[in-house]
Amino acid sequence: MRPGATYSGVATAYEAKDGNGACLFGPSPDLMIAAMNTTDYETSRACGAYVLVRAANGKSITVRITNECPLPCAPGQLDLSQEAFAKLADLKVGRIPITWQLLSPSTSDTISIRYKTGSSPYWCGIQAIGHRNPVARLEVRTGDGWRQLPRTEYNYFLSAEGSGCGNSIRITDIYGERLTVTGIPLRPNVVQPTEVQFARH
Repeated sequence: MRPGATYSGVATAYEAKDGNGACLFGPSPDLMIAAMNTTDYETSRACGAYVLVRAANGKSITVRITNECPLPCAPGQLDLSQEAFAKLADLKVGRIPITWQLLSPSTSDTISIRYKTGSSPYWCGIQAIGHRNPVARLEVRTGDGWRQLPRTEYNYFLSAEGSGCGNSIRITDIYGERLTVTGIPLRPNVVQPTEVQFARH
């Protein structure tokens, strides 16, 4: 997913229930959400991205990516929540042609950090939540400097042998902005707010 690029595909609809999905953000405060096809999902890189979706009939909506749409979802396809799809077309239509592009929306919220259930000083998973722009990389501070953690398809960054768990965290968005977060204790499965947010583009 590249800033400034316009993607073409189809929109379908799914029953989103409470809005939780493959990105593991938990229940969504609203259901203007979508599942991204596996190609553009990029091992959860699309998680949390805001996308402007335009239908051929001229209607448009903004959705947040909270889920993955596996095959047969094709490249460019978005599986919208039924609530989001209904703003573009009647649900009975089933599929509509769309274009979509990345958005960097206005927000008063800051980013939050969550350590995965089971995290400890010897193994941890770290997740960023509520980021304005997609997260490209996450690093932790170790005795040897900053270390980039690998990303999982379920939207956590893992430190398999525990290096950096509980230390400072550095998050970089797809525009290259880098934010450093300090003072987040290692508390598994607790959403902990920070005081930082990526700039708008």
